[in-house]
Amino acid sequence: MDFDLTQEQQMVRKMMKEFANEVVAPGAIDRDRTKEFPVQIFKQLSEMGMMGLPFSEDYGGSNSDTMSFAIVTEELSRACASTGITYSAHISLGGAPLHLFGTEEQKQKYLTPICSGESFGAFGLTEPNAGSDAGGTQTTAVEDGDDFILNGSKVYITNASYAKHLAVTAITGEVNGKKEISAIIVPTNTEGFTVLDKYEKMGLHASNTTELVMDNVRVSKKNLLGKRGNGFKQFLVTLDGGRIGIGAMAVGIAQAAFDRALQYAKERKQFGKTLSEFQITQFKLADMAMKIELARTMVYKAAWLKDQNRPFSKEASMCKLYASEIAMQVANEAIQIHGGYGYMKEYEVERYLRDAKLLEIGEGTSEVQRMVIARLIGC
Repeated sequence: MDFDLTQEQQMVRKMMKEFANEVVAPGAIDRDRTKEFPVQIFKQLSEMGMMGLPFSEDYGGSNSDTMSFAIVTEELSRACASTGITYSAHISLGGAPLHLFGTEEQKQKYLTPICSGESFGAFGLTEPNAGSDAGGTQTTAVEDGDDFILNGSKVYITNASYAKHLAVTAITGEVNGKKEISAIIVPTNTEGFTVLDKYEKMGLHASNTTELVMDNVRVSKKNLLGKRGNGFKQFLVTLDGGRIGIGAMAVGIAQAAFDRALQYAKERKQFGKTLSEFQITQFKLADMAMKIELARTMVYKAAWLKDQNRPFSKEASMCKLYASEIAMQVANEAIQIHGGYGYMKEYEVERYLRDAKLLEIGEGTSEVQRMVIARLIGC
C-alpha cells in the first residue's frame, strides 16, 4: 500500500496551497460579510487550468484525476469554504454528469465552456418536496414534437447564477406505474427559465445558492442527457463523486480550524502558562489532529478507488459522513480553545463552524449516508 502522492499530485498540492494562502485566504472574512461571489479567484483558477481538472483535454480539461480534484478542493476550502464548495460543485455536479453521460456533441457544446471557466457547472436535482427523497421529483418534461416542455422548480442549487447551462432532473413519463425520471440539459437563458438568488444562509455566504423556476421552458430532445428514464441512476452516480468533494471540503475546513486553534494555544497565556502547556488542551488538539488525518485518508481512499475504476460508493459515503461530522467537532473545539475570542468573527473559527454545518446536509444528509452504507454492507 503506497500512501505517497504522485509527483503531479504533489505539484498540484504545492501550487494550490500557495494560491490558497496568497490569493484566496486574505479576502475570506470580507467575502463572508459582503456575500461577494469570488469571480476573480475563479478567473485565475481558469488561467491555471483548474476548472476542467479531471476532464479530457479533448474538451479543454487537464486530464488529471480525482485525487488531484480532492486536493484542490481541500486547499481552497481550508482558505475559504465558499470558494471550495463553488469549485467542488462546478466539477462534480456540473461537469461530471456531462462527462459521464453526454454524447460527443453535448460534451463539445456544454462541457468545453465548463472546462474553460466560461460557464460554471451546476446541477438541478433538489426540489421543495424532494430533498433526501429525490424520487419525489415533481418537475415535468412533457414531449411536444421534437422538444420537451419543462415545468417545475428546483431549490438550493449551487452556481446557477453563473452557469450558462445545467442538467435538471424531470419526469418524462411513467413506466409500470412509476415515475420515469430523466436528466435534461437546459440553457439558463431559455425563455421561461428563472434563477432566483435570494437565500439568507447560515454560512458559505460567498457561494451562490439559488432557486430555479421553469415555466413552460422549451428545449430540444437532443438535450436529453444519457438514456431516457435513467436520470435517477445517473444522479446517484453523480452524487457518489460529489461526496468525495464534500469530504475534501470538510477536511479543508477542519484543517483550518485546527491550525487556528494550535496557533492560538501556543500564544495565549492563562495562569502563567500557554494553553498548549495544559494537558487538557494537548489532548483536545491531539484528538483533532487524529480525526483530520483519518478523514483525509478516507477521502483519498475513495478518490483512489474512483481513479482505479473500482467500486467506491461505500467509501464515498463513508468519507463524506465521517469528514463532515469531524469538521463540525473540530470547529467546535477550536472555538472552545479560543474561549470568548472564538465567538468573534475576526478570529475566523466561528465561520468554520457555520460553513461546516452544510456538509452534514448537502449531497445526502448524514442519515442518508448511514442508509447507503448499511445497504452496501448487506443490511
